[in-house]
Amino acid sequence: MRALFTGRVSTPPLPAHLLSGVPAHAYWRGWPEVQQDLRAGRGVLLGTVLAGLAAGVLWWLLAPRADYRVTEAGPVPIGTPTGELQVGDDAVLLFVLLGFGLLAGAAAWRVRRGRGVGMLLVLAVGTSLGAVVAWQTGELLGAAPTEAQLTELGARVTTGLGLGSLPVLAAAPFAALLAYLAGALVSADDALGRHGRDDSRSPAG
Repeated sequence: MRALFTGRVSTPPLPAHLLSGVPAHAYWRGWPEVQQDLRAGRGVLLGTVLAGLAAGVLWWLLAPRADYRVTEAGPVPIGTPTGELQVGDDAVLLFVLLGFGLLAGAAAWRVRRGRGVGMLLVLAVGTSLGAVVAWQTGELLGAAPTEAQLTELGARVTTGLGLGSLPVLAAAPFAALLAYLAGALVSADDALGRHGRDDSRSPAG
């Protein structure tokens, strides 16, 4: 007669990477990994903020401006200035920030030690601050003429540079995250080609 076994059978769980076929280093390690990303991204944060200065100078150089000659009847335009200077200023800054964001995202992707959630946070904050720096730098360099200049007969004055739509500043972080995520999508490695990671503690450990 065959004996029936009615007790519980306890089988130790298999490691998750053996069940799924995914190597242990490809798993997200939570907060320790975010901390490592943040440490690796300090240079990216500083670089993007400083790059905002160059973006601001580029905006100042490329934005449309209009020159006026001060007469007794008031400022008279020199040449034929466009009537959409404000729209032109915003459009130029938009494209400058899009390019700035794409370059920042590509540069951040090359930091192989910090490819993770923390780097996305660093990139979003850094490019947002860089966009603000670009905005303020451009307006500082392209300041509007003073009251004294507008009352000086014969003086040549140039219209000031200004941003009319604040949402334009969101172009930089948007483009940066888009470039970074594009790198993640085309990566053939489950760990995104990440280097310098401590995998001694796996999720199944």
